[in-house]
Amino acid sequence: MTDAAALPTTTAPRLPARPAGPPARAPGAVEPHFSARRLAAFIFMVFGMFMAILDIQIVSASLSQIQAGLSASSDEITWVQTSYLIAEVIMIPLSGFLSRVVSTRVIFTISAGGFTLMSFMCAQASTIEQMILWRALQGFIGGGMIPTVFASAFTIFPRSKQPMIGPIIGLVATLAPTIGPTVGGYLTDWFSWHWLFLVNIIPGVIVTAAAWLLIDFDEPDWSLLTHFDYFGLITMAGFLGALEYALEEGPSKDWFESGLVTTAIVVSALSAVAFFARMFTARQPIVDLTAFRDRNFWTGTLFGFVLGIGLYGLTYIYPVYLAVVRGYSSLMIGKTMFVTGACMFLTAPFAGRLMTKVDARVMIAVGFICFAIGTYQASFVTVDWDFWELLWPQVFRGVGLMLSMVPINFLALGTLPPHKIKNASGLYNLMRNLGGAVGLALINTLLDKRMDLHLERLREQVTWGKTAVEERLASMTAAFADRGSDAAQAATKQLALVVRRQAEVLALSDVFVALTVIFLACVLLAAIMRKPVAAGGGPGGGH
Repeated sequence: MTDAAALPTTTAPRLPARPAGPPARAPGAVEPHFSARRLAAFIFMVFGMFMAILDIQIVSASLSQIQAGLSASSDEITWVQTSYLIAEVIMIPLSGFLSRVVSTRVIFTISAGGFTLMSFMCAQASTIEQMILWRALQGFIGGGMIPTVFASAFTIFPRSKQPMIGPIIGLVATLAPTIGPTVGGYLTDWFSWHWLFLVNIIPGVIVTAAAWLLIDFDEPDWSLLTHFDYFGLITMAGFLGALEYALEEGPSKDWFESGLVTTAIVVSALSAVAFFARMFTARQPIVDLTAFRDRNFWTGTLFGFVLGIGLYGLTYIYPVYLAVVRGYSSLMIGKTMFVTGACMFLTAPFAGRLMTKVDARVMIAVGFICFAIGTYQASFVTVDWDFWELLWPQVFRGVGLMLSMVPINFLALGTLPPHKIKNASGLYNLMRNLGGAVGLALINTLLDKRMDLHLERLREQVTWGKTAVEERLASMTAAFADRGSDAAQAATKQLALVVRRQAEVLALSDVFVALTVIFLACVLLAAIMRKPVAAGGGPGGGH
């Protein structure tokens, strides 16, 4: 099957909505065949996607070391991660169009090769400006690998193989960001921060070569460049790039209190209006939004959005507790967080088998219930929680991720017509990444607001004249007796730190409760999805 056959769909925004029933076999469509060559090519592609997703989080645990190495300020160093995310979020929806133009083989080879080259350049950076430039190019070029893998999974294999293929991409898409900070912490501790990027070189070269030699899924369709929508590209970049910046910087800069964040929000809103207007009027839109007419796709992208909150949000919030409250190092955090990754790895094959026996909608509901159980248990967190108290919340999170990710991927993309999958894969992955960005912004904002509230309430309780407070302060002062006249001051400072740590724990508890409510709401949404066609046909119900 070639993408040239999909050319008539470039004016898709003017077509009537497709019936809600199972998709019919497209005229002339051929059942995808399973071969060892295609499987080998796909495995190399999945490894490339793993590197691209891993690099989103791999620097998070080592920013202080990079900051010291590049003599960067605290404001500048955050751009090592922000520049990557902004560039990647622009490429992800664009990749569907590009893969139709130049073919899967070319787009993936360029993405893998460019990602590898930019990884090398990041390791050679000697200034923060160089690092930001190379990281942005790394995210933009490498971002094409992620949706290309998802699209290939549902176009090059028959549906009967989806229970085997689905868990592979589900595991990689969720495991990579989960272990990213852990891998980064070990590399920096054992070697130096340069190895956060050098570790990509040899695997990247192998993936690039394998992509060029093995991928033969489709042919390029250069005619799509005849009416390339430059205005659509510019407005999409403004919409998504400014939105990502606002979500990254908003919580730390108190949103509208910052002129730059306010400007970004305005630019994103105006660009969004122009972008959506363009997509429904352009002769050949750069992103085909008609996939959202499919009920399974729009509900699947909504699930993916919330899954992004659970994936990236909880990957962030557990280390916050362990670092700020418990005082763990990045290596200790990595060892504690290993439980989630192990549970995901063990659940993946089980989830694949369940796909052949259980309604996918039931699996999604059970997955989000597991999410909710884990966050509800975590809402009882105290300042004394350690590995064993965090064990079961992490077990439920790991199991919930795999039980929900695999069927969500299948229902969102596996029931679409093949010629829509490339574009839809970009939109689907974009929504998951945006879910992570929105989730982190909301979590950080809620943490700040609730911590201020709890600090105020605790300060009202920790006042002079209260027997318990004065007794605690007296015992602390006695403990600092060796400091002489500074003992009282040291004790007061220590008490203030105790109050602040308790406020942090209470704020984290509130965040876990909010996440529990969100995950439970998704359980109800599962009933809206259409039941998929039984396995046995090609993707999309026998295309």
